[in-house]
Amino acid sequence: MQGAAKINVSDVIAQSRIGPFQLGLFFLCGLCLIMDGFDVQAIGFVAPRLMEEWHITGAVLGSVLSAALVGVLFGSILLSMLADRVGRRPVLIGACLFFSGVTLLTARVTSVEQLLVIRFIAGVGLGSIMPNAMALVGEYSPPRARVAAIVIVGTGFTAGAMIAGFVSFWLIPRFGWRSVFYFGGAVPLAIGTLMFFLLPESLQYLALHGESPEKLGRWLKRVNPALTIAPRAQFLVNERRQTGVPLIKLFEQGRGPATLLMWTVYFMNLLNLYFLSSWLPTVTTPLVKAAGVSASYASLIGSTLQTGGVLGAIVLGPLINRFGFMKVLTTCFLFACAGIASIGQPGLSLGLLFLVVFIAGVGIVGSQSGLNALAATLYPTDLRSTGIGSGLGVGRMGSIVGPVVAGQLISAHWTTQNLFLAATVPALISAVVMVAIHYVAKPETQAVEASEVMAH
Repeated sequence: MQGAAKINVSDVIAQSRIGPFQLGLFFLCGLCLIMDGFDVQAIGFVAPRLMEEWHITGAVLGSVLSAALVGVLFGSILLSMLADRVGRRPVLIGACLFFSGVTLLTARVTSVEQLLVIRFIAGVGLGSIMPNAMALVGEYSPPRARVAAIVIVGTGFTAGAMIAGFVSFWLIPRFGWRSVFYFGGAVPLAIGTLMFFLLPESLQYLALHGESPEKLGRWLKRVNPALTIAPRAQFLVNERRQTGVPLIKLFEQGRGPATLLMWTVYFMNLLNLYFLSSWLPTVTTPLVKAAGVSASYASLIGSTLQTGGVLGAIVLGPLINRFGFMKVLTTCFLFACAGIASIGQPGLSLGLLFLVVFIAGVGIVGSQSGLNALAATLYPTDLRSTGIGSGLGVGRMGSIVGPVVAGQLISAHWTTQNLFLAATVPALISAVVMVAIHYVAKPETQAVEASEVMAH
């Protein structure tokens, strides 16, 4: 391929090793996801203080917890389609800087109404982070390492949620709940600035759209320094450019059944994930107090859920490569059923509570990175952000439903045991749907006529 008039971008990436250039990109995307997870989860950790300071009910708090998720629903779908048209880089950088500013404003709110509005606005920006970061990581990874790279980098979101618990545990008793949002807004401002100077665009996107061939060639050399690029070389990818409305294209060429099933499992898993993430610190506060320790330790229980997700996701990557998505994710969801059902059992010691929450985190939070990796294998470049983003968008409907319904059930005096038994149902449905996906999904691996763009 060296010195050839035509250079196949897909082949160069497939034949390359993951080097410093790709690792730097993975690191930037991971940092962005960490602060995304931090921002989304932070409201759950400050929720007990909000109830105490503002004297709000569980139902009202459920609406506050879901406000950002409503915004994420719109951002996941609309901004992901935009990224498939204008590129991953501008959308990622813009979203990172946007939610930085809005998170800083969150620290200044003085009423529930203001908090609802500002969290919704923040959610719109947050919605585009995960699908575009995952798409970009997948597009810079050789096929043999793609699933592992997406899963591992995707744990950044879970790590951010975990970090939010530890930061809240330290900041809130000393500086109040507003300090959590000052921290959560300042850090992504630095990350967004760093991304502006260092984050590359998707090479497949540039080739398909015929944009910035000089940058394409320069970044491709960073992937494979031994590559020789002749003047006016032609860059090719093993895909055709998609035309039309990206969301509609998800249902064409046999993709419809897999798309609908993916949306179902996204909905069910994110319903559970956000129910647990949002309410665990509040629901477990009485259990922590009964054990004779500070109520602030309830934040550590929430962090334990995310810790299980981080460690689970790291293990899932190699397991998926060996056994496949269906076997690994189905098993995870079944383990999650057992863990969730155990959380609300009467007489559970504090140590066992941490253990079963950890197991639930492995099954629910860890599996989410696996779902994102699966979605990335189902769609071509021009639909990848839309495919992941639409799944996350539909999933956000579940993430909205989970905290709100839980708030209503708590206000209706449901016992902790019944609350968590009900939460096992979505995990069981997810396990069944994963088996169905295995039989209808068609990963985007078929060869097609290569698209070309002339470099100038």
